[in-house]
Formats: sequence, C-alpha cells, structure tokens
Amino acid sequence: MRREENPWDGRVKIRYFSWAEYIGVLFAFGGLASLPGILYGGWENFTGSLKHYGLWYLLYWILITFAFCAMTAYQKHQVFDRPMRQLSKATERVASGDFSVYLEPVQKTVRLDYISAIFQDFNKMVAELGSIETMKNDFIANVSHEIKTPLSVIRNYTELLKDPDLHPDKRAEYIDSILSSTDRLSALVTNILKLNKLESRQILPKPEPFDLCRQLSDCALHLETLWEEKNIRLEAEIEDRALIFSDPDMLELVWNNLLSNALKFTEPGGSVTLRQTSDADTVTVTVSDSGCGMGEETMKHIFEKFYQGDTSHAQAGNGLGLALAYRVVDQLNGTLTVSSRLGKGSAFTVRLPVHPEGHGNGI
Repeated sequence: MRREENPWDGRVKIRYFSWAEYIGVLFAFGGLASLPGILYGGWENFTGSLKHYGLWYLLYWILITFAFCAMTAYQKHQVFDRPMRQLSKATERVASGDFSVYLEPVQKTVRLDYISAIFQDFNKMVAELGSIETMKNDFIANVSHEIKTPLSVIRNYTELLKDPDLHPDKRAEYIDSILSSTDRLSALVTNILKLNKLESRQILPKPEPFDLCRQLSDCALHLETLWEEKNIRLEAEIEDRALIFSDPDMLELVWNNLLSNALKFTEPGGSVTLRQTSDADTVTVTVSDSGCGMGEETMKHIFEKFYQGDTSHAQAGNGLGLALAYRVVDQLNGTLTVSSRLGKGSAFTVRLPVHPEGHGNGI
C-alpha cells in the first residue's frame, strides 16, 4: 500500500503492504465472511442477497481490509521496521569507523524479544570493536616510538662517523652504539612476531619430557656475563632434578626474560634469587630480585605489551618481554604472577602442571 524511501539511505525501499497483498486479504476476508451464509442459508439465498446488497458488501470488506492492513503495517513499522532502521544506521556508522554508537534497548523489561537481544549483542560488539581499535592504535603508536628511538641513534652516530678526523676511540664507541641499536631493533621485531604468532595461535606447544632444573641452570649460566659485570649475587635454590612434560623451547623464552629482567632492575652489588620447587602435580619457579620494585598500579599493567613501569631502564628493553612470557605460560596451562613493593624488589612466580591433561604420570 505504501512505499517509502529510507531518508538516510536511498538503497533501502520499504513496502509495508503491496496492492497484491491487499487484494489477496480482501478476497480472503470476503470468502471467509461468505462461508456461514452459504453453509446455513444455502447458495440460492446467498446469491439473492448478494444481488441486492453486493455493492455494500464489497464496500464493507474493502474498508475492513484497509483497516486490517493499516493496523498490520503500523505494527510492523513499530515492532520491526523502526528498530531495524536504527540498527542499519548504527551499523553504517560503525562501518565508517565510529565505535561510539549505542542503541537504546527497545524493551526495558528483563524478558526480551529477538530485536532487543540483537540490540544488546550489537552494543557489546561495538564496545569490543572500540576496545580492539584502541589497542591497535596504542600498539602502532608504541611500535613507532620503539622503532624511532634506535633509528635516531643509528642516524646520529652514522652522521658523526662521516667526520674524517674522528678519533679512533670515538669511532669504535659510535660503532658499538650503532650495533647496540640494531640489536635492539632486531629484538623488537622478533618479539613482535613471536607475540603475534602466540596470540593468533600460530605457535602451538610441542610438549616433551625434559629436566626443568637442567634448563634453569643453563639459562642462568647463559646470563653469567651480565650478572658478573654488575657484581650481582645470583642464588639458585633448585632441586637436583625435576621432570616435566611441556615445551622446553617456549619455557626457555620465559626463564630468559624473567632472569634478564631481574638483572636489569637490580642495582650493582644486589642479589637475584632463582628458586624452584615441585610436588606431584605442579612445579613452581620464582625469580626474585633486590631491585627497585614497583607500585600497585604498575603491577596491574606489567604484563601488557610495551608497558614499562620504570622508564629509567627503558633503553634496556622494549616492554614486550613480560607480555611474551605471560602468553607463553598461559598457553602451557600455567600461571605467571608478580608480587612487589617499591624499593624492596620484585618476585615473579611461574606455576606449571607437571603432567598435561591426558598424560597422567607416565613421563
């Protein structure tokens, strides 16, 4: 009956009722109304009445059909068409990058119809998309900042190296700084790729039985030069042997990050403790230090990408190590927690299952 163009999108044409539907309803109503007369009054009486009152009969049912179609169209507009217009307009805004859209619920009661449930799900979806967009923008900003700093160092020292009268000692110093910055860039790219693969589940654990104590000792010895240079006392309190069924390559990444972090934030002459215990089901590894520690707010964000609570050590890392370690431990069905106090040092604790599900005690 009525054809209306959507005022905000010319693609949409809305028919509340077509003429074909109207005529069909008219014949249906007329036929149904005629049945009692035919059944109880006989065909002859019905056709006789139709000759005298046929025009009024037809006009009556034309008006009834119009009223019925108008009422149905109004209900369709209120219950379905108007909410769908709101949803379509909101979807168009989201598609253009506006994640501040919010749809008011159609119903205020606890019992919802499908339209109201769709509105609720849409609002949740937009909130999640907005959160993802914010994270993406923060990630790009952080990556840009982390890349820009070493690139600036490389450029500046390269310019200085052009000086033909530069003293050999200075030249060697500048070359070392360039190499250090390129190593930092390489580590940044490597960690970003690893994080991306972990979060998209492209890297899956390949568990196998191995001696965790041996791995912890090897990781600590690998960093021996670092703790000797800073005159840091490294104390190891680990068992002679602890067999677990897990991914040794992924765990090596965790221990290297935790130990190097502890050494980085511990002042010369301080101490770092590597402690390991185990029972029948769980192995626990704690890396603690006597460093600067951190406050409550820092601990809330310490496992986030690019977060660096102590900016005085920003040049020594890129804020991805702990985020990487956290996601590795999570994939291995373990937990990584932190406890710390400002000026009193920090302790990172990893708890891992000795036997993954389905492997029992048969290591």
